[in-house]
This record gives sequence, structure tokens and C-alpha cells, in this order.
Amino acid sequence: MKKLLPLLIPVVALVGGIAAGDWLRPAPEGAGHAAEAPAGEHGEAETDAHGSDDHAADPSDHAAPAADHAAASDHGGGHDDGHGGPVPAEGWFTFPSQFFVPLMRNGDMGAVMILTLTIETPGAELAAMEQQEHRLRDALLRELLIHANTGGFDGNFTSEARLAPLRERLHKAAQASTDLTVKAVLIEDIARQAG
Repeated sequence: MKKLLPLLIPVVALVGGIAAGDWLRPAPEGAGHAAEAPAGEHGEAETDAHGSDDHAADPSDHAAPAADHAAASDHGGGHDDGHGGPVPAEGWFTFPSQFFVPLMRNGDMGAVMILTLTIETPGAELAAMEQQEHRLRDALLRELLIHANTGGFDGNFTSEARLAPLRERLHKAAQASTDLTVKAVLIEDIARQAG
């Protein structure tokens, strides 16, 4: 018993301190008024001892959810996907592996371009887009090879003057290879690695 007593005293003191702190903690503001107000009287103004209006102090309490719902419906927010959850208006399909484009010169591979591409599509078509990954990948890789063989990756290939036509060609190639909506083809990463 003598060996357990030194271990038991700090535990009892800790539990007692927690209980005393919880008991002495002040009640949050407005908690007394909320407890006193009967249910269903939210339409009436409630005032505290200083005469201030609780609802007027924060008018967004009841209006915020309605405003959020209205904003989502006014701006073409997501619609119901049939499973109870909203379908996002925008979707992005990122190819799971990068594109490797060899840069051939006189029959030798001088370097390799490495790109990460993403297709922007409506959220409702994202699952169908994933099903057509191989067809889309083939079309985009074909366009990247043409771009590489015509010198598109020579020199300063990261300038906007070089990337804008490439994005446009990739966009047209993706649109031609699928009946799904392709809003844009985004170049997420681009790098040249020496061969």
C-alpha cells in the first residue's frame, strides 16, 4: 500500500483539478438566453440585460445556409449525381503516367521531353473520360510526336509563343478522339531530359 500511495496521489490531484476547472469555467455568452428561449420563438427578438438584440448582432446565423444554397444554384453549381451528392461542375482528368516524347536528330535520340497532361471536362463526364484514357493518350502522344519532329521542342520551348500553339493542337487532338466534352488540355509539367 505504501508503494501505491505515491502513484495514486498525483492521479487523484489531476482528476480533482480537471473537475474543479470544468466546474469553475464561465458559461459561454448567450448560452443562458438560448436555454431559456422556448423552441419555435426564433422569429421574436431576444434581448440580453443590456438591451442588445442577439439576432441583430449576427444576422448571418440563419441566412448563411440559404445564401450558400442560392449562390450554388444561381451560378450553375453542381447538380445531383443520382446518389444524393452534388456532381462538381468542373472536372480534371490527369493522366496517371507522364508522356515521354523522344527528340530524334539524325536517327539518334538527343533528349526526351517529359510532360504531365490534364484534361478539363465537366464533372459529370469525368468517369467516362477515365474509361477512354487509352484512346486519348494515343491521340495526344501522336500530336506531341508531330510537335517534336517539327522542331516544336527546340530552343526555348517554355515560352508562351511555343506553348500556346501546342495547347491548341493538343486540345483539337483530344476533341477529335472522343465525343466527350474537352474544355482544355493543361500542361501540368514539362521538362527536357538529356538522352
